[in-house]
Amino acid sequence: MNIITPTADGSNTLYNETIGEHYHSKHGALQESKHVFIDAGLKYAEQTLPGLPLSILEIGFGTGLNFLMTSSYAAEQQLLIDYTGIEAYPLSRAELTSTLYDQYVPTEIWENFISHYDQALTTATSLNAHQQLTVAHTTLQDFQSDSLFDLVYFDAFSVQHQPEMWSDEVIGHVCSFLKPGGIFVTYAITGKLKRALKSFGMTIEKLPGAPGKREMLRAVKNT
Repeated sequence: MNIITPTADGSNTLYNETIGEHYHSKHGALQESKHVFIDAGLKYAEQTLPGLPLSILEIGFGTGLNFLMTSSYAAEQQLLIDYTGIEAYPLSRAELTSTLYDQYVPTEIWENFISHYDQALTTATSLNAHQQLTVAHTTLQDFQSDSLFDLVYFDAFSVQHQPEMWSDEVIGHVCSFLKPGGIFVTYAITGKLKRALKSFGMTIEKLPGAPGKREMLRAVKNT
């Protein structure tokens, strides 16, 4: 069961009783999404990576907040995006609506997302002329793709509550889906994670964290 929970910046998140953790930071769901995945991830990729569309892989699609923030920014900047989220336990449309995230994006973006969500769970779905969404209903360990991605949002539950998602084997699996020069961003930073990423050919950068966290991590795949 998932329980709607307010966070410190006024935005909501959901508490996953099975995992024992919130989908987003209790210090601010919206702030965390923008800081980690848009500012440190999407905007950096826009500046450093050539060509469009920009292909994004999210580990832990969850409530769709990171996608909505990405979709909104991409619409403002007229970016073409091809977005794939991995989610082993997709939320229902009712649960997505309960977050009230519609207030943070233009009406058209929210309506395109919520009306096409069920279809995106089964196939790549065009939301408009510039954006495509796929929500892969599978575990990360079982996910396969013939495509390589420009940008990875690693937004799994924390290592304390879901340690299997942070193993060296899983991190290597994720890195295998990045193009040379591709970018990996996550809210977390640990010595073990840094060592794993370096061993898979990534260059590590520490950045200031979102509220509640001192630091976060960005890594770039060596060419």
